Parts: sequence; structure tokens; C-alpha cells
Amino acid sequence: MSTERSLSAGSAIRLVASREVRTRLASKGFIWITVAFVVVIVLGGLLLKLTGSSDSTQHVALTPDTASAAAQVQATGTGVGVTVETQEVADRAAGEALVRSGDVDAVLVQTSPTLEIVVKQTLDDPLTSVFGSLAQQLALGSAVSDLGGDPAQVAEQIATAKPAITSLEPQPEHDGGQIVAGVIVGILLFVALMNAGQLVAQGVVEEKTSRVVELLLATLRPWQLMAGKVLGIGLVGLVQLVVVVGAAVATALGFGVLDASSLDVGSVAVWALVWFVVGFATYALVLAALAALVSRQEDIGSVTGPVIGLMIVPYIIGISIAPYDPENTIVVVLSYIPFAAPFVMPIRQALGSAEGWEVALSLGLSLAVIPVLVWLAGRIYSNAVLYAGGRVRLKDALAGR
Repeated sequence: MSTERSLSAGSAIRLVASREVRTRLASKGFIWITVAFVVVIVLGGLLLKLTGSSDSTQHVALTPDTASAAAQVQATGTGVGVTVETQEVADRAAGEALVRSGDVDAVLVQTSPTLEIVVKQTLDDPLTSVFGSLAQQLALGSAVSDLGGDPAQVAEQIATAKPAITSLEPQPEHDGGQIVAGVIVGILLFVALMNAGQLVAQGVVEEKTSRVVELLLATLRPWQLMAGKVLGIGLVGLVQLVVVVGAAVATALGFGVLDASSLDVGSVAVWALVWFVVGFATYALVLAALAALVSRQEDIGSVTGPVIGLMIVPYIIGISIAPYDPENTIVVVLSYIPFAAPFVMPIRQALGSAEGWEVALSLGLSLAVIPVLVWLAGRIYSNAVLYAGGRVRLKDALAGR
């Protein structure tokens, strides 16, 4: 008998879930929102490619009189954190022609007795630092020469001299690709969970308002209806997220925006989907139960508001602090707490700051809460979904009155 009930329950849940999947996937809203997400992702990747590939190298032309200073110019640029490429030209006129055409940023025409540079309009800030430092070196070199030393050797030593820094508590290094991925994952998960969770709440109230729920419950048990709805909308949300994440991965690989990053794109994408499933199961159960307390769409906010607030807090902390300081105490603590972990832990994983045992612990704690939510949400939903009057009090729904 128990086996038959189990099969009957499974069939009932699948029936409701398939109905939700067919309805949601065919809706214009789902299609347009998914397309919009994909377009934003692709355009964002293109923008990163264009802005990230801008050439920050400074190009300097050298005349025959200054060609011997090429190594010193480059070394000085390295010393002040500027990449300088030099090229020799036939004479000053050829250098000035390159400056006018924009092929070079400046032409160095004289180093002694003074440093003379030709530019189109004004000297860029990076080259101002380079030539300012070079002028000081040449002045020092002149003084060293007067004392019988080797000014070239002294100038090279000065240009490349750097302090030795010992950090007592070094911060782990995260490249730009990891930071961008962490922010994108946080935003995508929040939007996906928020959208899918609200669909669950709206669907529950919609069925109550149209009295469809009464017909459905003639053949289904309340918890079966709730489980089927949560499962169906969850599958729709997962399909949407797979499409968007797939577009993000394809964009990153196609445009090569992460070529210089140590980010493991595949791992981040898979974990984003895993945390969506966990987060959706957590929030959808709560939202379905609370939505059953009201009978009008305009009243949904009054019961789901606290849950939405619970989603926003870890989301804000996740995208504002975690990508830049994943070892922050608040970030680490939130990454273990159920309800907050789906927003914070994926960001830490994208930055490579979460150990395997930390991920396992966080995932285990989040999964451990779900059976409790299933029982609690099922009780509230079963006792409140058929009540079509005013708002049902939570304690009455829990007590079954």
C-alpha cells in the first residue's frame, strides 16, 4: 500500500510540475527575459573585451642623437610602472611626422645639455612621470661623470631600484577575471532566485484567486500540489539559468576576455547551477507557504517582504565585499549560513578563496535545512491554501485552524 501511495504521489507531483514547465516555457515573458539576459551578457563580454584590450603602452621615437638612450628610457618607464616602447627614426622631421599622425606619443630629440621632447599637444601623464624621472637621472649622471664615474651604470641602477617589501599578512592575489566572474555570478543568482521565487508566490495566489486550486485538490493532496509547483518552476528557472550561464561561458571563451585569468570557467558555471538549485529549493518552499496565506496578488508583498529582505542582505554583501575581500569575516560567516550561502559561497569559489571542506560544509548545512522547510511549508500550505477570505494568520496556519 505504501508503495502505491508513493507512486501515486510521484505521479501527481510530476503532473503538476509538467503543467508548470509547459506553461512557463511557452510564455512570452519567459522568452523575452531570457533573450534580454543573453543579450546583456554578450554585450557585456564585448565591452570587457574592448576596454580590456586598450593599449596602455607608451610609444616613443628616438632620433639618431638619442638612440643610445633607448634602454634607459625603457628602464625608467619600468621603474615608474609605465610600459614604454621605443623606435628609432631617421631624423627629427621623421619623428615629428609620426607624432602628428598619432603613431607615437612623443619623440626624444635631445638628452644633453637638456632633455628635449616633441609632442603633438601635451605630454601624457604616464610619459610625464617617465621623462621627469629621466631628466633627474641625466642630471645626476652629469654630476657623476664630473666625478669620474659611469653615469649610464648609475642611471640604470637608479631606474630599476625597488624596495623589498615583507608582508606579515599577505592578501591572496585575485586577477580581474576572477573578480568580474564573482560579481556576475552573484548578480545572476540573485536575479534568477528572485524571479523564480516570485513566480512561485504569484502562481500560488493566482490559483487561489481563480479557485483552480479547489479543482486540483479534488484529486491531489495540498503538499503534492505545492511540491509539483515548486519543482516545475524550479526546472524552468534552471533552464533559463543554464541558457544564460552558457551564453556567459561562450562569450568569455569566444571573445577571449579571460585568456589572462586563472579563473576555472567550467567549475564556476557548474557551481552556479548547483547553488541555484539549493537556493531555489530553500526560498521557493518558504515563499509558496507564505503566499498561501493571502488570496489577492496585491497582498503578496505583505507576506513575502521579509523573505525578499533576507535575500537582499547577503546579495549586497556578496557583490560589494566578497569579490574584493573574500576572506572578510562577515563574508566567510555568511557563506556558511543557509539562506545566505547561495549568494556568497559561489563568489568565494569564483575567486578561489574557498577550500573544498568549506564548500562541503556550506552545502551540507544548506541541504540539511531543506527537509525542515518541506515539512514546515507543507503544513502551512495545506492549512491555508483553501482559505479564500482575508489573510490567514501564520500561527493559525501552523496550528491547522
